[in-house]
Amino acid sequence: MEKVLGRDEGVLEKLFKLNERGSNVKQEIIGGVTTFLTMSYIIFVHPSILSSTGMDKGALITVTCLSAAIGTLISALWANAPFALAPGMGLNAFFTYTLVLGEGITWEDALGVVFMSGVFFFLMAIGGIREKIANCIPASLKIAVTAGIGLFISFIGLQSMGLVVASPATLVTMGEFSTPVVLGVIGLIIAAILEIRQVKGGILIGIVAATVLGIMFGEVILPKTLVSMPPSIAPIAFKLNILGALKISLMGPIFSFMFVDLFDSLGTLIACAREIGLENKEGKIEGLGKMLHSDVISTVIGALLGTSTVTTLSESAAGIAAGARTGLASVITASLFLVALLFTPLVGAVPAFATSPALIIVGVYMFKNIREIDFTDFKIAIPSFITILMMPLTYSISVGLSFGFVAYVVVHAGTGEFDKINPTLWFIGALSFVNLIV
Repeated sequence: MEKVLGRDEGVLEKLFKLNERGSNVKQEIIGGVTTFLTMSYIIFVHPSILSSTGMDKGALITVTCLSAAIGTLISALWANAPFALAPGMGLNAFFTYTLVLGEGITWEDALGVVFMSGVFFFLMAIGGIREKIANCIPASLKIAVTAGIGLFISFIGLQSMGLVVASPATLVTMGEFSTPVVLGVIGLIIAAILEIRQVKGGILIGIVAATVLGIMFGEVILPKTLVSMPPSIAPIAFKLNILGALKISLMGPIFSFMFVDLFDSLGTLIACAREIGLENKEGKIEGLGKMLHSDVISTVIGALLGTSTVTTLSESAAGIAAGARTGLASVITASLFLVALLFTPLVGAVPAFATSPALIIVGVYMFKNIREIDFTDFKIAIPSFITILMMPLTYSISVGLSFGFVAYVVVHAGTGEFDKINPTLWFIGALSFVNLIV
């Protein structure tokens, strides 16, 4: 038995370089499980969001788990990185509420937009173009985009819970405290307290607690079976319309998907890579190219399977904090997503009021870095504020992003600070202006 274990550890050492990264098998398993618990809420929340477009929810549950498992395995085996990939929050909201429900395009065309953004991203990743573009975008706008998406997601969560409803007089107002609303608020309180106390899987526990309460109060009907083979992905897999996405009017959304994913994934990758010691003396990240390629390839595969942009999740930091240092942790995380496929009947029974608190908590996480924006400098404050404000008010990430870039160019050009507007920003500003007009 000891010889077998020793042989297995030798194979793992050769494949994942555990000793070189200062790790061991036990540490990687703990890190991988921690990452899964922290991000597993996506199994419940993502299908709930995308099913609003008319996509089959059962198929979405299966595709969510499959795309997360495949993307995370690519990161593990190709980049040897302890990063987990799954459909990104914010990007799924953009897909659903801006493209399909907002602009009225079909979800098949929207998947085509995601696919094309992934293809363009792959081309940009070659030769480091992606990183160079990211470095040309002011840090304040990057933070503002993330914060605006956080506010938008939280707004959607409050609507889905029923705490915020439409009003003909004021556009929005507070909803009635019905049983589902109260249960959703309780789930939010539980999730918030657990997150504050840094309990792993706090968001997931909040979802489960609200669902259990829903069962007790007759708001949720349990499925006939808790374990079964996962639903077929046939209703949504390979249904993307690539030709339908190649329209002038959809160039803006493709651009928006690219840049939101750029800010999100690149920031996460760099921060997490530094944490595990992959930054060299010159400040370059070892293996960053492979990490970026893993992200891009996962987006293309995800679009083919039938989901919005797959990206590197910031929840990977939780696993790293717990000891994850290599791709072995990601193998563990991916395996748990595959196991979750057997519990799709239970996942499908989770109501919207139970998943809504997750959107609000994730929104808080995305919004919290707003403190890094210098609001004492109006040339920074105005574009940042407009970006953040316009996303929830126009119910569109794309519109908020475009307003932000246009505002940055106009403000700095108007004050004569042309040196703050590099050629890339002029180009992005022009694309944003066209996007707003179209």
